[in-house]
Amino acid sequence: MHDIVDLRSDTLTLPTPAMREAMAGAEVGDDVWEEDPTVKRLESMAAGRLGKDAGLLVTSGTQGNLVSVVAQTRAGQEIVLDADCHIFNYEVGGAAVVGNVQTRPIKTTRGFLTPAQVREAIRPANIHLAVTGLVCIENTHNRHGGTCCTPEEIAAVAEVARAAGVPVHLDGARLFNAAVALGRPASDFTRHVDSVTFCLSKGLGAPIGSLVCGSADLVARARRVRKMLGGGMRQAGVIAAAGIVALETMVDRLAEDHRNARMLADAVAKMPGLSVDLASVQTNIVIFRVERPGDPPGSEEATRALVAGCAARKVRVHSIGPTAIRCVTHKDVDADDIACAIEALGEITAGWKA
Repeated sequence: MHDIVDLRSDTLTLPTPAMREAMAGAEVGDDVWEEDPTVKRLESMAAGRLGKDAGLLVTSGTQGNLVSVVAQTRAGQEIVLDADCHIFNYEVGGAAVVGNVQTRPIKTTRGFLTPAQVREAIRPANIHLAVTGLVCIENTHNRHGGTCCTPEEIAAVAEVARAAGVPVHLDGARLFNAAVALGRPASDFTRHVDSVTFCLSKGLGAPIGSLVCGSADLVARARRVRKMLGGGMRQAGVIAAAGIVALETMVDRLAEDHRNARMLADAVAKMPGLSVDLASVQTNIVIFRVERPGDPPGSEEATRALVAGCAARKVRVHSIGPTAIRCVTHKDVDADDIACAIEALGEITAGWKA
């Protein structure tokens, strides 16, 4: 059990002792010159895990998504994506500002585009319309509570896009959570997409970094975009060393995070004034609604009170809307920490009964 139970995000994880040791002893070179052996090893390892030809180390998932978009589109094109996805909501409009492409957000039920939605969204040949340049998928889905789409669902969407000559990008920031939750190799999820990103710095626990994987030609283009964005790092093997440890040692333990998230969700579902869609709790994210009896609909007061009350009890949670809170489990939160969080939430909501 920890002094502070921090459930705001899995980006808050601290590097393990093995990661720190690997970073201290990493063999390094100039990565812009493609001479860093540790970076090369990480990129090769990541590509192999995902069944792709090549990999590229980038600073973050946001940078990874942006270089993937820019490398596969032309100015004036349009990318099709889910209206709740990370690229559309949390990446500062990078696709529009840097890539000069417009986004076409589609409202979905679970955060995942269906083949029918993709077929309808792809633009026909018409001088008045932007050309569809890319279809983007997110798995697991952050704003929908860490839900997973199956490899078969991805393949069905990719088939429609491919028939129209449109590439597919997978934002797999938490891809290994999906793989562990569904008991499938990560490469099953990436086989039918043209590019994929995943984060080392979330559940895998590394201090920094994400990977872009795809064909050798795509990665070569992405490398040029990374350089343009100022992402050409030098002795980046210091970072890559922690990523190697993350891939070697931190994937299987994600199942523990999923168990802890389910433990939290099951308890929250029984508390007055709180509600959670238990079917959506598939991985390490729990999003629950706050509707204190007697408050006006949509009131933020109870949500603010809950966040503050948890903080006073040394539990940190994050509000993602007027009546919504997101909790994320990770390697630095154990079952005892979850019990403390449940106790804190229970104390705060005890008097909320109608």
